[in-house]
Amino acid sequence: MRWQDIRIETDRLVLRPPRAEDFDAWAANMADTESARFIGGPLPRAAAWRGFLTMVGAWEIQGFGMFSVIEKSTGLWIGRMGPWQPDGWPGPEVGWGLARAAWGKGYAYEGAVACIDWAFDHLGWTDVIHSIDLDNRPSQALAMRLGSVNRGRGKLPAPFEDVQIDIWGQSKEQWRNRHT
Repeated sequence: MRWQDIRIETDRLVLRPPRAEDFDAWAANMADTESARFIGGPLPRAAAWRGFLTMVGAWEIQGFGMFSVIEKSTGLWIGRMGPWQPDGWPGPEVGWGLARAAWGKGYAYEGAVACIDWAFDHLGWTDVIHSIDLDNRPSQALAMRLGSVNRGRGKLPAPFEDVQIDIWGQSKEQWRNRHT
């Protein structure tokens, strides 16, 4: 199967690799100060374009990257989430970043469960992490709900080396014991 054809469906979401038509919503999300706060900070459209292409490039080169999250009921792009491991990253991560309009609906949990299952089943990962800013209480709560534990401070590569993060994570065995 080509990476462009990968599709995961949950009760309320479609997760698929990014497409060109997702960019306007991606750029709007990255321009929103609150939505972008813990995913690199707000960006002008041109910088968001480069980040968008980085994600598409990850799919092409690594065979995985974050999925575009599409709300089934509306067909709207509402965020990105999924497997992510750029050069120098502290481990195989499943991360998330949803548009503010999608917050508080349980979408992050629903999609993250599907993404972690996919990473373990299709990428052969034996461990998964979440790099979470020390001030990002909602993501810390989500990591706990997913069954991850705080493993302590971590370090991101440049240009994010000054961001204070904790590494949350769990093994495939821990995940399976909790979610099967």
